[in-house]
Amino acid sequence: MPASATKSLRIAVLADSDTRWKWGALTARRLTPTGADVRLDGYLLRGRATPTARQLREVGVRADSLSEVTGVQFLRAMSDSAEEPYDILVLALVGGGVQAMLHGLRNAWASGRRPVVVTGYVGVVYEKLADGLLLRHGADLVLANSAHDADRFRAVYEGVGADASAVTEVALPFLGGEPYAGEHDPYTVVFAAQPSVPDSRRDRTYLLNRLIEHARRHPEREVLLKLRSKPGEHTTHIEELPYQKLVQGMEPPANFHLVYGHMGEVLDRTDLLVTISSTAALEALHRRVPTVVLTDLGVREVLGNHHFTGSGCLASWDQLDAGHRPAADPQWLARQGVCAGGTYGTAFDTARERITKLLDRPGGLPPLNPYYTPETAPGYLPGILARHHLGPDGAPLPGAPAADKEPGPVRQIVRRAARGAYRHGVQRVAPVIRRMGEL
Repeated sequence: MPASATKSLRIAVLADSDTRWKWGALTARRLTPTGADVRLDGYLLRGRATPTARQLREVGVRADSLSEVTGVQFLRAMSDSAEEPYDILVLALVGGGVQAMLHGLRNAWASGRRPVVVTGYVGVVYEKLADGLLLRHGADLVLANSAHDADRFRAVYEGVGADASAVTEVALPFLGGEPYAGEHDPYTVVFAAQPSVPDSRRDRTYLLNRLIEHARRHPEREVLLKLRSKPGEHTTHIEELPYQKLVQGMEPPANFHLVYGHMGEVLDRTDLLVTISSTAALEALHRRVPTVVLTDLGVREVLGNHHFTGSGCLASWDQLDAGHRPAADPQWLARQGVCAGGTYGTAFDTARERITKLLDRPGGLPPLNPYYTPETAPGYLPGILARHHLGPDGAPLPGAPAADKEPGPVRQIVRRAARGAYRHGVQRVAPVIRRMGEL
């Protein structure tokens, strides 16, 4: 094995939410050879979804260092490390953030060695396929979580004349845990909630009522509503109507509970996982836990449950109440990167091999080369870069937040207040305005 695969590796992960931190940090671990000495430095991009300390603890992924940064501060840190660069950089960001960092890093790394840059998606890709992919183009590896995604990714890149060689098939990095071994006592039904799916009060109230009714119908069962965040916290997606608030005033039975915590720990006691389209469904299927993707609100692209057509998991609450139990289709599972057959241990081999070759490339790596440039997307790219205080060449704009000092106490207080006001607006003011508009 080449020396670069066995030496001490330095890895940086830049993430903009709790979910993407989980994906980025676990991906970084999966991409390194077993037994390698790894230093992992985490950077959390400052914004509306910057994870709280509680969310970071729930994710359960530890780093050797962890700091909150602006985009410009991160680019300065990468530029300052040019003499001793990281080996791998994982960009665990929304598409626009990835594109901005690719251009900013190209500018910051104008000369000298640079790390292998990796990006991808945290779960099921069911919307904005072309937009998200082209915003990620330019990384050395664009990870696809399944054979199905890898084929789609390559087709998009090749269809616009972009280099598709960066697309690399892997699997979701957080699959694992003990396989389902049979019913627990008590039998436990878990509904995996999503912050933004569905997004209307009517639909979310309907799902909550059906879950509570299932608990009433089956007093011998434990029925859990697995929540992603507490009110006031943000995740990858905005949650305007938290279930915690919707359940207030209802009178659920004693066998109904709200739960937080690590999804893997909840799955340890799950006998039936129910969701609209959460990535938790793939985690459960990987462990052979019976899984249902609900059709009550239709099978629609806006819900994401259309992704599960052909899975054998689509069903309604009426069917579940009547005793239906799903049987997942093995071929569908294999195409979607759900390695229930024991192949998960090799899912990242190809990516590791590619990284090793890139690290050993004579003369180092060439400059980053995104598809979007001021020439190919003059009406789109400048706005994306400007949102991160970068000019068309990727250099920080005049007046960008200072990259060489931490904010003072007053600015920190103002920032916390602004973030709280934003969350209040999303979760309280916006729903009221929406209801007034429906009158």
